[in-house]
Amino acid sequence: MVQATLTFVSGGARSGKSAYAERLLTSQTASRLVYIASGVAADEEMKHRIQQHKEDRQQANWHTIEQPKNLHEVLPLLKPGDLVLWDCLTTWLANEMYEGYEEGAPCVQRPGCLEQKQEQLLQTLKQMKEIVSHLVIVSNEVLDEWPHYEKETEIYRQTIGMLHQQLVEFADHAVEMDHGMPIVWKRERI
Repeated sequence: MVQATLTFVSGGARSGKSAYAERLLTSQTASRLVYIASGVAADEEMKHRIQQHKEDRQQANWHTIEQPKNLHEVLPLLKPGDLVLWDCLTTWLANEMYEGYEEGAPCVQRPGCLEQKQEQLLQTLKQMKEIVSHLVIVSNEVLDEWPHYEKETEIYRQTIGMLHQQLVEFADHAVEMDHGMPIVWKRERI
């Protein structure tokens, strides 16, 4: 069995990372294009933006799966050979960290919860690679500033940094977008 190619793309806000990730997959038109979206419509503006993005992708022949949490639930929806773009890791982490907030017990405050979600994520990505032909993961830059005094913010910053390191290690290709220009940090050896 041939495993999928995994490409990890990171960059700052408006760096062009999502557009670059889309171009990577649309140039390989032999398979179904699948967009896994992690956004949550917290207000009317975001709801409108999500709907607009979904309509734009539909016109470009993308199949969109809205999955803000529990990424493993997309596995039965994937088909062999799919070209998959997951946008984005940082949004997913924020959603998972605060799962249970409404009940007064967010994951970030429950011992071992976040570690369990990270392990589930890595297992899910390995399973995706066994199904699809190319998986592209998009993520925002890790904040490279002084530690934050809010405990949850610092946990988020450290967790996303660790996940980035694990994904770069796991990936065949790693790219950082800077002002619309891809900087290749890791390329598959042939």
